Amino acid sequence: MNKHKIVVLDGYTENPGDLSWEPLEAFGELTVYDRTAYAESDLIAERIGDADIAVINKTPVSAATMDRCHNLKGIFVLATGYNVVDVKYARSKGIDVVNVPTYGTQNVSQYAVSLLMEICSHIGHHDKAVKEGKWQNNVDWCFWDYPMIEIAGKTAGIIGLGRIGKATAKILGAFEMEVLAYDSFKSDDGAAVAEYVELDELFERSDVIFLHCPLFPETEGIINKANIAKMRDGVILINNSRGPLVNERDLAEALESGKVYAAAVDVVSTEPIKADNPLLTAKNCIITPHISWATKDARQRIMDITADNIRAWASGSPVNVVNK
Repeated sequence: MNKHKIVVLDGYTENPGDLSWEPLEAFGELTVYDRTAYAESDLIAERIGDADIAVINKTPVSAATMDRCHNLKGIFVLATGYNVVDVKYARSKGIDVVNVPTYGTQNVSQYAVSLLMEICSHIGHHDKAVKEGKWQNNVDWCFWDYPMIEIAGKTAGIIGLGRIGKATAKILGAFEMEVLAYDSFKSDDGAAVAEYVELDELFERSDVIFLHCPLFPETEGIINKANIAKMRDGVILINNSRGPLVNERDLAEALESGKVYAAAVDVVSTEPIKADNPLLTAKNCIITPHISWATKDARQRIMDITADNIRAWASGSPVNVVNK
């Protein structure tokens, strides 16, 4: 197998020091940068240089960058999403864009349900309150600062019943929730864990709505003022899929009015989050920093699958190419 020159542009979130880059070192000369840039920058092309393989997570690779990197033949994404790469232009340049299509199904669905549990029980808040002395100084034998919500018997709606959506549906079923789903592609294994309905019916019937769909033009802003108006009063929204699925201004207004009782998001429209994001000051909104995917187990799978992707690509039988 020919030796390759490989540059990892933003390796820190994949490997902050608890994993090894050795699986990628096996393919040739490897240079790893913890961070490069999350917006268009001359530094991106400078660091790729004459490498034939660029490995990225969220560092963008634009047409302009590709034009400057004449030896670049493969862009390997340490993630499932590849919207940071101009994939059509890459194809026109003969550059393969390769992703990791599945690595964290169980932990992303686990995290989605954990966000719901935090809304229902506010465990973190009450732990903090106890340690601040509120329980020991309370006149009653127990207290709670938020309404406690039981989910058994309530209805969950999942928008996007792919691998993660189905895993979430199974967990919710174990909680004895009724589970609805909207997806353009229906399957027998999906029907086994959820009732397929049209989108408007899902909005009308759901007590809790989970977003597990990809970000496409037709799903961008799917949570907006018009669709929120179709939802039950006091609905709960969970999003650990993609930030732009939500019109954040409309959601913030719905949280303030009480139309949406609470929301929990692990993703926002621009990441890292901007100081003027309306969800930062919205009522009953939990925000976490895009960490649904980040267990060590999942990150090790990303490393291993990326090595497998490079091996297959280098041998002339590429897999997981998103711009064939």
